Amino acid sequence: MRILIVSDTHRHIDDFEKVYMRVLPIDLVVHCGDAELSEEAFKRIIGCPLMMVSGNNDFFADLPREIEFMIGRYKVWLLHGHNYYVTVEGKTIRREAERRNADIVIYGHTHKPIIDIMPELIAVNPGSLCYPRQEGRRPSFIIMEIDKEGEAHFTINYL
Repeated sequence: MRILIVSDTHRHIDDFEKVYMRVLPIDLVVHCGDAELSEEAFKRIIGCPLMMVSGNNDFFADLPREIEFMIGRYKVWLLHGHNYYVTVEGKTIRREAERRNADIVIYGHTHKPIIDIMPELIAVNPGSLCYPRQEGRRPSFIIMEIDKEGEAHFTINYL
């Protein structure tokens, strides 16, 4: 199974479409928020299920703030992250993920990619496809793959 994880696209559908076409085949797209009312455009582009939450800039979006779902054997907690102080520290979101018994927390908001594999939790942030803030400022996304044994593997990729 191959999952494309993106965040903070801020209406830049062309960047998303470039990435999506480059990484096909994809079984699931996960968007961590701040799409800014472009949900329908995403649905027209992709040919697989979409899990998407609202971010701090999705003022009028009819999207959930958070979603819990399964990917293989992993319980995933998907959110934007702005309500959990992710730009200043990671303890709050990790504590809440553990309280929810999540195996993986996927979030955005910081515009900086991260894959943090801890003993009890995997924290994943794909960064931003249009306004990256990490050193080098390269637009980023994550590919998550579930192998034949059911193990999850993550790679940060750049546009």
